[in-house]
Amino acid sequence: MTRILLCGINIFTMMKHPKRPDPKMECLRKRGTLNPRPQEVTDERFQESDFFDPRDLVQLKYEMLRRVEKEGQSITKASRAFGLSRPSFYKARAQFTREGLAGLVPKRRGRKSPHKLTAEVMELIDAARAEDEKLKAPALAQRIQNQTGVRVHPRSIERALLRREKKRK
Repeated sequence: MTRILLCGINIFTMMKHPKRPDPKMECLRKRGTLNPRPQEVTDERFQESDFFDPRDLVQLKYEMLRRVEKEGQSITKASRAFGLSRPSFYKARAQFTREGLAGLVPKRRGRKSPHKLTAEVMELIDAARAEDEKLKAPALAQRIQNQTGVRVHPRSIERALLRREKKRK
């Protein structure tokens, strides 16, 4: 909401300050455990208590499993109340059975490491930079493609070099 304050011929616009970021929400987001649809959680405990947080996906899954296993609630009713699907319930139960609470933490998707910037390619980059230290990433990418046939984006090379520099410090 914007308020306008008139002072003679000067007009000042006063805006409400945006809300400060919620540290718990930021932490959940960074760890990949932020529930993308907290508004779909209709369970009474998550609506009435500060302890139960509908944004916390791990807590949500655990409570859903507990509700079915210990309180005998149906899978359909529990998954609906917690804003999750029945397949989500079965997946969470299998992961919890296999790994415990850690199994409820969502896994990082995609590749876990650079697949094109192998040790061999990084050695090529090091050799090329030893010859000419002013060599930039686009030229390095072209050289890698010419010598190995592997197409690497220049930005990937820059990030790999930055990661290496951080490790050395």
